Amino acid sequence: MGRLPSTKQTIKMLRYFTIDFIMCYFCPNRSDAMAESLVIIPTYNEIENIEEIIRAVFALDKGFHVLIVDDNSPDGTAEQVRSLQKMFPRQLFLEVRREKSGLGTAYIHGFKWAIDRQYDYIFEMDADFSHRPSDLSRLHRACLNNADVAIGSRYKRGVNVVNWPLYRILLSYGASFYVKFITGMKIHDPTAGFVCYKRKVLETIDLDSVKFIGYAFQIEMKYRAYLKKFRLEEVSIIFTDREKGKSKMSSAIIWEAVFGVISMKLRSLFKKNGF
Repeated sequence: MGRLPSTKQTIKMLRYFTIDFIMCYFCPNRSDAMAESLVIIPTYNEIENIEEIIRAVFALDKGFHVLIVDDNSPDGTAEQVRSLQKMFPRQLFLEVRREKSGLGTAYIHGFKWAIDRQYDYIFEMDADFSHRPSDLSRLHRACLNNADVAIGSRYKRGVNVVNWPLYRILLSYGASFYVKFITGMKIHDPTAGFVCYKRKVLETIDLDSVKFIGYAFQIEMKYRAYLKKFRLEEVSIIFTDREKGKSKMSSAIIWEAVFGVISMKLRSLFKKNGF
């Protein structure tokens, strides 16, 4: 005989059921109300986080759509998303790629998917709750006002990072200073991965020519938008390191960022109209 759920688990299940019931029966057109906004979440082995992050986005007042770009996770992440699609058929979408191919290519895949479907506001967000879903509305609001690219910034107002060891804070903060010095961008957090783009920005950038696939991808996308004279605006957020699952950071990703910034700058100087 199976173990009965605890009181805490029961309350959590009831809360999710109540949200789903209200969305499905009392707000039948809610999924179309914010069809202009898509949140892209790349995944690889995020089975511990994926259901909670999807439900957290759909529990927001604004009805964002979500696209999961999964790199054929062996832990069953895509299968979990498919089961949730039955509850959110008009809001939750899934693209499964054949193999793990890098963060940058996952986002490029998602950007093209979003452009084809005419979403006006396209978001990048991690699956591990390092980015708070509640801050999506703040990024969206910034783009509704004057920004073409709204950046969830860890460093706009000091250092707003939780649960990182000191060496990693110094590495990240130092990388931000380095990128600003090389590129000339006046951005406190150029490596940030919590971003909202207006569709016109992604349509203007030549996505097929983006070189980087790791965290340097985030720098390159901002730099390309900067060279195209789009308005980049930072929104201060609190970044919390993941509690579940494993980080995808590696030494290869770090070196790509260090040496890639210089090569990116040189390419922009020797090509007509930048990139």
